[in-house]
Amino acid sequence: MKSKADVFINRELSWIEFNKRVLLTGMEKEYKVLDKVKFCSIFSNNLDEFFMVRVASLKAQVEAGITKKSIDGLTPKEQLTKINKEVKCLTNLQENFINNELKDELKKQGLILNKYKDLSENQKNWCNNFFTSSIFPLLTPLVVDPAHPFPFISNLSLNLAALIRDGESSKNQFVRVKIPTKKINRFIQIPNEITQNSDENSLFFISVEDLIGNNINTLFKGMECINYSFFRVTRDADLELKELEADDLLIAVEQSLQKRRLGGDVVRLEVESEMPENILKLLIDSISIQEEYIYFCKSLLGLDDLNQLTKINRDDLKENLLIGKTHPELKNLDLHSNKSLNSIFKILRKKNILLHHPYDSFKSSVEEFINRAADDPLVMAIKITLYRVSKDSPIITALIRAAENGKEVMTLVELKARFDEDNNIQWAKQLEQAGIHVVYGIIGFKTHTKIALIVRKEKGRLRNYFHIGTGNYNSNTSRFYTDLGFLSTDPDIASDLLELFNYLSGFSKQKNYQKLLVSPSSMREKFIFLIKREIKNAGEGKKAEIIAKMNSLVDPEIINLLYLASNSGVKISLIIRGICCLYPQRKNLSENIKVKSIIGHFLEHSRIFWFCNNDDNEVFIGSADWMKRNLDRRIEAVTPIEDFGLKSQIQALLQIYIKDDYFSWIMKEDGSYEKYALDSSENRSQIDLIEK
Repeated sequence: MKSKADVFINRELSWIEFNKRVLLTGMEKEYKVLDKVKFCSIFSNNLDEFFMVRVASLKAQVEAGITKKSIDGLTPKEQLTKINKEVKCLTNLQENFINNELKDELKKQGLILNKYKDLSENQKNWCNNFFTSSIFPLLTPLVVDPAHPFPFISNLSLNLAALIRDGESSKNQFVRVKIPTKKINRFIQIPNEITQNSDENSLFFISVEDLIGNNINTLFKGMECINYSFFRVTRDADLELKELEADDLLIAVEQSLQKRRLGGDVVRLEVESEMPENILKLLIDSISIQEEYIYFCKSLLGLDDLNQLTKINRDDLKENLLIGKTHPELKNLDLHSNKSLNSIFKILRKKNILLHHPYDSFKSSVEEFINRAADDPLVMAIKITLYRVSKDSPIITALIRAAENGKEVMTLVELKARFDEDNNIQWAKQLEQAGIHVVYGIIGFKTHTKIALIVRKEKGRLRNYFHIGTGNYNSNTSRFYTDLGFLSTDPDIASDLLELFNYLSGFSKQKNYQKLLVSPSSMREKFIFLIKREIKNAGEGKKAEIIAKMNSLVDPEIINLLYLASNSGVKISLIIRGICCLYPQRKNLSENIKVKSIIGHFLEHSRIFWFCNNDDNEVFIGSADWMKRNLDRRIEAVTPIEDFGLKSQIQALLQIYIKDDYFSWIMKEDGSYEKYALDSSENRSQIDLIEK
């Protein structure tokens, strides 16, 4: 009998394996240097969120005495041990790459990260003057003594810890200084005239903490700094929300956010590798952290700040990524007209449209759809769900304008979208002030759907137009997330959407839908049916195949069914960017299952489900991954694509991903991943799709 570990991969370790692929992608020689910097930054940012949420949750379980085992049979304590071991190996790999390769490559391209000690006297004088005028007034040293307890260290903040000797009392005092990285750039550019560099493409930088450290005596005049070092803490940032006890969900989320800002328990302490023992001991005692959660860093702390360097105006050092083209069916659209002769509504009355962002412009498709609805005098109502929205959202602007134009506008704003809660609270308030009916969804569930419905009066009757997507209504992320969108007037799906919106606003208990797959009511059951039908077809000698593309595959019931399908002869191709808890290619378990992960310039975010059904293909796209949370604990919507032409487009797209041998990582039977040899690659999915 197989053990759980032989059947399922641990979710957290699979995520670490995904983040490893992000890091290794940034280390590939084929990428331009600022793209390498970008991947290193993404790796660190991912890791911060992983500790704030996943590690924090496991630590809380250990402290509460919970021993419930994971999908692969590990206790929370065992998972934490493995996580720390794997993450420390990866952070060492990242630091060695940055210190020994990336800095040199940046230098060759004229981007030089200087150390203060290596500057000329003239450069030091400029830096010291900059410190005095632009940094010193923002610093607040906090001493620790019987009258001043150890200060609160905020989440992800960069801090200086110093031991200072008071000349009068000869006592040593511990002092903490928070580095104001939100108010000052982490990397300060030294002007070229100061560096006496004539090459305008060459730029010289010094880190803000290096400059502060070398001006530390300015902070402690009349005292002696014995030694100093830098540190950074990561805190539990998961939002604790008791929805059932809340009278007002918006106020409840605001209060929970205030608690998050104060910060939960420390789950990681990052320190410089050469931090003096006396400072380290004081930190450990004051923060109360176990040794296994201390990370000794040989490079800069908080490497997510490397992202600042990618904003340097050097297009030759980063890939020129397109800002999408207008979809062919929308090319003749007058973007500033409501005339029926060339409106988006007339086009949709004739045909359905499949969008693929960022290759198809979000602005001239989805934004145009909402904008025209806001201004069209025949549009009676707009209904939309908002999960993550850009800070300067044209969608929000259009919704407010629609309300001002007298249209009925209903917006579901998901206040519990992790790390976007504050942004969504502000949008919810602004929408309500504009007279828009704002709802927050169903208690106990996150609303993760990506749906919009337009109700238009035409020739005395109402017609419904809609958009269903795999990604958020976010103008910024639409430029670098790959997502599909379906624009249509299909009356059955539109009817389902009306029922779903009524359910979300609390006016319906609808659980059965004609075509739409909705979780938690019908989606799991439908996917199980579709997989079992492929198993049945294989058993009857009919054609049986499954292709699924998603962000994560975690759900045990779905995985077990896929194993059964594989053993029944169903060919299964899985394109999974992130977590995959299934083992592929294992004898007597998953010999017919292949898994690949595509990591490239764009973040693969689309969810596509294709079932052969003996050549009578059924195809679905939508917001849900095959995870327990998506199938059971969120409001999700997945739509069938029944239009023959659009089904063919999706099948062709899936084949492009399956054939990719440039951005793809192939999952091996032990759960590890292997990259194709790039020099022999012929099929580069993301680049090929740009060039189509």
